[in-house]
Amino acid sequence: MANVLIIGANRGIGLELARQLAARGDSVTVTCRTATPELDASKGVEVLDGIDVLEESSLLRVVDAMGEATLDRLILAAGVLEPNSLDPLDLGSIRKQFEVNALAPLRFASALSGRLVEGAKVAILTSRMGSIGDNTSGGHYGYRMSKAALNAMGKSLAIDLAARGISVAILHPGFVRTRMTRDNGLIDADESARLLIARIDGMTLETSGTFWHANGETLPW
Repeated sequence: MANVLIIGANRGIGLELARQLAARGDSVTVTCRTATPELDASKGVEVLDGIDVLEESSLLRVVDAMGEATLDRLILAAGVLEPNSLDPLDLGSIRKQFEVNALAPLRFASALSGRLVEGAKVAILTSRMGSIGDNTSGGHYGYRMSKAALNAMGKSLAIDLAARGISVAILHPGFVRTRMTRDNGLIDADESARLLIARIDGMTLETSGTFWHANGETLPW
């Protein structure tokens, strides 16, 4: 049984990760801004609601709520997608996406790194829209730029944690039908979660810092 903390799991992929990990016997704690009925009904999942990843007080609350507990798995799943065009350029929206998608995961990873046991695994949910090499359609400035920054963070984190035997996966969940994608997509959240868990379980120090598609393909930076 692994002790798992998921940052951002009230719905969609995060919710399905929590459900599936708890169903197999892991001890799962999740954070969210507002708990949903589906999350509250999830068996074996401890919920910390009222957690806003942009607020320092929420970060401290998560750390305090853990007590002396250690972590075998840390999954950074919180994210936001807002469409941005070149004209008009909405810098406020772009800054918000940087704060949520890049800076918040870094802050939580830093604050919780001391709780990770030797051999622990960190999973960062990103997007292939953060890939520069894969960008063929342009647009979405805030989301693409923030996810590219998140990918860079994950690579550095893999290097910094390697001495402790901790591996880091940078994971694109696929094009998933969720509220974020307005129910467009190629797979459902439960299937994406199943594939992501397989990638996390298979992580090693040799593959740490790799940018993966949930289906096991490696993605270009």
